[in-house]
Amino acid sequence: MAISIHIKNVMKKYDDNVVIKDLSVDIKNGELFTLLGPSGCGKTTLLRMIAGFNSIEHGTIAFDDTVINKIPVHKRSFGMVFQNYAIFPNMTVYRNIEYGLKNKHLSKEEIRQRVEEIMEIVQITQYQDRYPDKLSGGQQQRVALARAIAVRPQVLLMDEPLSNLDAKLRLEMREAIHEIQKKIGITTVYVTHDQEEALAISDRIAIMNKGDIQQIETPERIYSRPYNTFVADFIGHSNSLKGRVDRAEGDQVFITVEGQLPIRVEHVKDGKEGQEILVYVRPEEFVINQAGQGIVGTVKVKQFLGKYVNYIVDAGTDNLIEVSSDTNSAERIYGPGEEIYLTVNEKRINLFDKDTGITQMEGVESHVL
Repeated sequence: MAISIHIKNVMKKYDDNVVIKDLSVDIKNGELFTLLGPSGCGKTTLLRMIAGFNSIEHGTIAFDDTVINKIPVHKRSFGMVFQNYAIFPNMTVYRNIEYGLKNKHLSKEEIRQRVEEIMEIVQITQYQDRYPDKLSGGQQQRVALARAIAVRPQVLLMDEPLSNLDAKLRLEMREAIHEIQKKIGITTVYVTHDQEEALAISDRIAIMNKGDIQQIETPERIYSRPYNTFVADFIGHSNSLKGRVDRAEGDQVFITVEGQLPIRVEHVKDGKEGQEILVYVRPEEFVINQAGQGIVGTVKVKQFLGKYVNYIVDAGTDNLIEVSSDTNSAERIYGPGEEIYLTVNEKRINLFDKDTGITQMEGVESHVL
């Protein structure tokens, strides 16, 4: 039976080095919740605190209403999948999966039924008599997943489970993990540094940095409306441009971007005339203007990718601008050295306070407790 996880004011430190800072988060019953962030941000440390592998210096972690801080690892009801599979090389697929069940002192018939059921769910029945060295990396990871959930834990913990697989297998396995997790409905905490992986499989994502959570949101929302510039820079790619508010009328502001492009943005909070602001534009949010209006620049690099063509543009801004254009709707394709004019999709761009880096868009919250 799936449970909720309540993490309240937890802290982890090694000597004077604080790795997790007074962190709180509620993970919902049955959801696939991803901890995403750069190396060293504390995501694996937090996962290990939930498992009991790391101590907790302050705060509490609870499964539903039961605080588990002092419950030893072997008595916490969780299954864990590691990046290195951690399956027994001297056991067949079947024996690997039944291992944890035998330790639960179940009858032989119940063990057989559970193993067969989970092999069917994970789609490895045909490999049940093989040893790990006869399996591909993706098949081995399926065995590790099957072994973790065969014991019917309350929580599934996954630590970078796809990092050792090649690109094709990662794509295949992330789809499999998402499908299996939804089928069995187990509360899952998933750690990764791969943004695309997190966006593809998660119900919600927590973006971590330096032991703290910056934002918790659905994949769609966290990509389209990041809470601050760290999230905007970390998820996907964004171009940071300078803007100045010419005037504000209610919840809409009129801004000049890089001294060249006038725009009107709605649903903005606390806009003030003369305010300097950061305008974040993702590559696909630029519009190539054929009428010679907007930010003018020179194409430095053209990358033709079939459905899309990407440009690196020098517009005299602090950084080169990355633009992505859909080849199905593009009127033409530009080459290096050509002049290009850029406007933006005003409904999709994001505005951030120049000093704090926090969003100026209405209705965008961090959702951090």
